[in-house]
Amino acid sequence: MIIEKPEIFVTPEFLIRQATQPWEIGGAASLRHRTFVTEQGIFPDHDRDAVDKLALPLVAISTMASEADEVVGTVRIHEADPDVWWGSRLAVAPSYRRVGRLGAELIRLAVGTAHAQGAKLFLAYVQAQNVPLFEKLHWQSLGARDLHGHPHMKMRADLSAYPPIIDPARGWTALTRKRAA
Repeated sequence: MIIEKPEIFVTPEFLIRQATQPWEIGGAASLRHRTFVTEQGIFPDHDRDAVDKLALPLVAISTMASEADEVVGTVRIHEADPDVWWGSRLAVAPSYRRVGRLGAELIRLAVGTAHAQGAKLFLAYVQAQNVPLFEKLHWQSLGARDLHGHPHMKMRADLSAYPPIIDPARGWTALTRKRAA
């Protein structure tokens, strides 16, 4: 008898869009809690703050038979000052971190959405380990800072690298590029 380790199923496509349904918004909140409270220990109890009341939640959703299945990535954006937008709380579920450039797709949606809303400046505090990804995506470092006891880099997106996205709720489909870990 041959015993083979079964392969982990990885959905062939993801929906990248603004969260509009209650289950999508709840899925984004749950993923943020698992990432920033449980996994990374950045926050002791929860990661919710005043920005959540202003922010637009964006999500990456796995699919099953071409239907939306589960929120596996999220980021939020908000306009802090006129024409100045911020992105924060970028999270991708561990088993999806290397399968489809989901972080990059969420960043594209975040900056493109803000750009369409008139952003002249898009900023984020990026965890130190993610700075190389952001640099590849046309972001510039503005200075290091510790946030919640963890090293971060204040970064600015090059808006010219991000075409405006007029309808973030429509979003797009992103395909799997690699196998799950």
